[in-house]
Amino acid sequence: MPAKVDDLVLRLEAILFAAGKPLSVKELTDATEAPDFRFVQRAIKKLVRAYDGRATALEVRKVGDRFALQLRETFVPTAHAVTPMELAPRTLKALTLVAYHQPILQSALARMLGDAAYEEVGRLRGLGLVHAEPKGATLELKTTRSFAEYFGLASTQPEAIRAVLEKKLGAAPTAPAGASVSVDTPRPAIDPDEPDGVPRVPEAPAA
Repeated sequence: MPAKVDDLVLRLEAILFAAGKPLSVKELTDATEAPDFRFVQRAIKKLVRAYDGRATALEVRKVGDRFALQLRETFVPTAHAVTPMELAPRTLKALTLVAYHQPILQSALARMLGDAAYEEVGRLRGLGLVHAEPKGATLELKTTRSFAEYFGLASTQPEAIRAVLEKKLGAAPTAPAGASVSVDTPRPAIDPDEPDGVPRVPEAPAA
């Protein structure tokens, strides 16, 4: 059995590396053609421990109910020096909501965006744009200095960021219709989303 688990660990590592995004246990089970998802769960735990015990810039992180092989947050700024950042519309929307409502609980963001919020938070943390601190059973999210630098903002203070977003959007980004949200920051009730559903944020400065 150990040999099979070790082989599965290596295959899972290869799949997570190639995928470049978080994958569920079911997706990993299907991709490895493992006879039972419990073999994959056991192998994933072993892979997580292996990366935790290595002197490496990479880590295997659980993102919601999925797993991803990604850079540790400490090394994200170093990687950005040679890697252009591209944000998908859904990722951009999640980032805008975090930036405006910060500090915001991940559970509140999930009520705004659904389960996809967990994957997007993992992606934004991996990019170094969002910092997360444990708070009870969830995480408290804030934007980072890298966020301000990337979007050319003069301040990292939440109030200044909100002011820039309101000026750029014409109003405050809000949750989709029908979503129940509980955050500490007051929010205007206007929904400024563009027709394509993607709130606009300041563009990155030209290289």
